[in-house]
Amino acid sequence: MKKIYIGIETGTLSIGIKNLLSPLQEIAKQQNYQVVETGGFGLYAYEPMIEVEHNNERHAFTKVTEKDLQTLLTDNKPNFNHSCYAGKTQDLPLLKCQQRFTFRRVGLNSPTCVQSYQQEQGYEGLKKALSMEPQGVIDQIKESGIRGRGGAGFPTGIKLQTVKDSPAKQKYIVCNADEGDSGTFADRMLIEGDPFCLIEGMTISAKAVGATQGFVYLRSEYPLALQRLTQAIENAYQVGLLGKNILDSGFNFDLKIHSGAGAYICGEETSLLESLEGKRGVIRFKPPLPAIEGLFASPTALNNVITLATLPEILLQGGKAHNEIGYEKSKGTLTVQLAGNIKNGGLYEVPFGTSLKTVLSEIGGGTRTERPIKAVQVGGPLGAYFPEELFDLPLDYETFMGKGGMVGHGGVVVFDDTVDLSEQAKFAFEFCAHESCGKCTPCRIGSTRGAELIAKIQKKQDLDKNLEVVDDLCELMEETSLCALGGMTPFPVKSAIKHFPSDFGIK
Repeated sequence: MKKIYIGIETGTLSIGIKNLLSPLQEIAKQQNYQVVETGGFGLYAYEPMIEVEHNNERHAFTKVTEKDLQTLLTDNKPNFNHSCYAGKTQDLPLLKCQQRFTFRRVGLNSPTCVQSYQQEQGYEGLKKALSMEPQGVIDQIKESGIRGRGGAGFPTGIKLQTVKDSPAKQKYIVCNADEGDSGTFADRMLIEGDPFCLIEGMTISAKAVGATQGFVYLRSEYPLALQRLTQAIENAYQVGLLGKNILDSGFNFDLKIHSGAGAYICGEETSLLESLEGKRGVIRFKPPLPAIEGLFASPTALNNVITLATLPEILLQGGKAHNEIGYEKSKGTLTVQLAGNIKNGGLYEVPFGTSLKTVLSEIGGGTRTERPIKAVQVGGPLGAYFPEELFDLPLDYETFMGKGGMVGHGGVVVFDDTVDLSEQAKFAFEFCAHESCGKCTPCRIGSTRGAELIAKIQKKQDLDKNLEVVDDLCELMEETSLCALGGMTPFPVKSAIKHFPSDFGIK
């Protein structure tokens, strides 16, 4: 039976795609089609989007309304003369411009069907890993050059090597799925669209370091991700892909989900571990590092969703294939999440080294308001605000750090020329004050004083003196905060003052 595909995920649900599901199923039944609910491609400029299978190819209909459904099919085939017809899915410009590595299966099939995942070479990477010695698995990951996609960009292979080499009776794999950065949704889309990829990646990590238990720390605001991941885990257990003697290899690995409670600070690894242990989410002192003494004082490999979900493809294709993609020390692809005042908002997987200008103009299409872009914040609420003269920068960890910013999780939030950067600087301090765990004084008190200082600057009160105090405060927070929340809050503040001085009354 031919199929009709509809991407059901949180983003498409927010624009009402579920209203199309029931009438689409009725029409499909009449035309002898089967409706398949998939994850979304993340191409929100095309949504609501429906795909119709014809001659083993998928044809896309974009911006579909309930009224359009009535004429989507004619004579048991796609209506190629339909006003919503956009061509073959693979030829859609916003999909064709990408290099999908981690996300190559997202949007293709039912997210919780094991057989569909395996038809797209799912679990082939794990089979290779199970046939290798643990050190061989780590060597492939090292060769790939993959670095943590959660923000810091720490080499994943080195982290796994540290856990493997740490002697302990019990070791853990923990996935940080507490995606809290503004303008980011890659973790959610991966879990909603391809949960087995994450499960397989965590199992590969477990094999590499000798762990037998894994936890996914999932953001509580993601109910659909929780539902699909729970179902996928249950299905994996049923067919012997989790639990005891996985794929008759003698290797055991169990996986559980832990829902967070809405605390941004639990995106920081040590605070996450405290929460996972049932304690208040507060930063731990380092050292010891979690790789040596993490969950329940045991060696713990803690990684971001996208990092773990990339491992199956690395094992499948080999570390060298991944290493050949990217730019300088930033290997592989970056899942750019375009948000804010941008025409083509969505998720786009591109090689590291792609310029910010390419992402904003060629992919993003400029602002929705069609006004000039004034500032772009990359890397979440702790990322720097960059002006137009920096848009030619390649998306690369070292390049962005050299300019006082960070790539982070790949979130890109766009602002047109009506934005007031002094308000954004004040928001950075206010955000830090609201989300601080309270353990260290520079973060807890410094952020509050910072917001007060920016408010005075906005009123032109002792402008030069207060700007100097803000500069001193930022230096103090950077140098003495216990974690990145306090330590990186100065990034957006300092960049806003440096690149947009007129918004602060500086001549």
